[in-house]
Amino acid sequence: MPETTPPETTPAPRKAGTAREATLNYALAGSGTERMPLADSRALALAAYERLPLPNWRRSGFWTTSLEQLDLDALEIRTHSPDAKGQQFLAGTPSAGVLVQRDGSVVYTQLGADLAQRGVILCSLEEAAKDHPQLFDRYYLRRLRLDRHKLEAASAALWSGGAFLYVPPGLQIAEPFQIVYEISEGGTAQYAHTLAIADHGSDLRLREYGLAEQIDGDALHAGQFELYLEDGARCRLAQVVDWGQGGVHDVSTSVVEVARDAYCHWLPALLGGALIHHHDELAVAGAGGDMAFRGIFFAERDEHLDVFAVDLHETGPSGGDVHWRGAATGESHASFEGLIQIHPGAQQTHTYLQIHTMLLSAEAELDAIPSVLVGADDVSASHGGTVGELDEALIFYMQTRGLTRPQAVRVIVEGFFEPLIVQLDDPALEALIREKIGAKLASAAADIERYALAR
Repeated sequence: MPETTPPETTPAPRKAGTAREATLNYALAGSGTERMPLADSRALALAAYERLPLPNWRRSGFWTTSLEQLDLDALEIRTHSPDAKGQQFLAGTPSAGVLVQRDGSVVYTQLGADLAQRGVILCSLEEAAKDHPQLFDRYYLRRLRLDRHKLEAASAALWSGGAFLYVPPGLQIAEPFQIVYEISEGGTAQYAHTLAIADHGSDLRLREYGLAEQIDGDALHAGQFELYLEDGARCRLAQVVDWGQGGVHDVSTSVVEVARDAYCHWLPALLGGALIHHHDELAVAGAGGDMAFRGIFFAERDEHLDVFAVDLHETGPSGGDVHWRGAATGESHASFEGLIQIHPGAQQTHTYLQIHTMLLSAEAELDAIPSVLVGADDVSASHGGTVGELDEALIFYMQTRGLTRPQAVRVIVEGFFEPLIVQLDDPALEALIREKIGAKLASAAADIERYALAR
């Protein structure tokens, strides 16, 4: 593929906002960070953190995600001693390996001796930087920036603990690796970083969780996630975010790189948080690479959810299929912007992006914004987006078949998400997501009923 300089390496475009200029969304497009010692990258990120203001993101001109009310100076990184509590959430769930970080510390790590003997590495990112420098230096921040905005710089400068996973060439592992980030109390700043590598021809499952109970006061999770699939590798990746009903603000950036003839099935499930701003980018970087990018979100009460998902093709032939579904109740704001971006030279790319959403409250706001940027001429790329409501005719039909109205509403909404949930091909994870969606529907039942009857 000919050398090109993508426009994304230029400074972020800006528009005037209510308080200050608001940063628009744009693809990282492999811009990455120059190779340097960890201490130097932390120092560079810290300088950016101290220089940059808190960001505002303008959602394609509709509304803005602002962090101006978050008092960073009132938050602190809390550390904990290792313990066995990390097993509680995953009790009874088969796992290839488990790593749990509570606030700023990794408190639990478990990896089977047989996998360790076969070359699998699961440890904190801090340990990886010291004990596995060749892998760490090769991949760390390869596709992530550390100076786009204040909280991304904070994550790169201040992360502690972190998770590192390496699966060696040709190794196929059926059970999932599970990484858990917990926030234990208000006033906490959690700067988290996951780096995962699937070497040539390997096959794995990876789950990452962001979890909190109901906490008092504000808290912050500023996270970065990197997954690199080398030639012929395959991964089924799921991320489940449920920060509960407290004041957790989640500003995270995730990138997945798919090399030649590699494949990734990626499903983020964003199911709770006072404010969530996620940049999720899946890049097909090698000929014959393919991916299925799925996603689920459900906003309730006064939650604010802002997702920017990128389907990036840097070379061809390649394949892609992006399908997200979301719902909003209460007075929540939820927005999904999906971008297909095809670089010059990525000929014979075939991809499709669709976003379907369900509005469940008169006070909720919900946007579905698909877009395409194409720099090659021998491609097929299309997109579509819908915002819908509950179908009264379908509710009536279900009532004639013996269901109560609340039961009918629950079946419709749960059925709306089901086509994506079943693609996880993981009964335990499917059950967990169904349980969380069911709990949200139960807590918002009165609000949903009022909206349906008022129409």
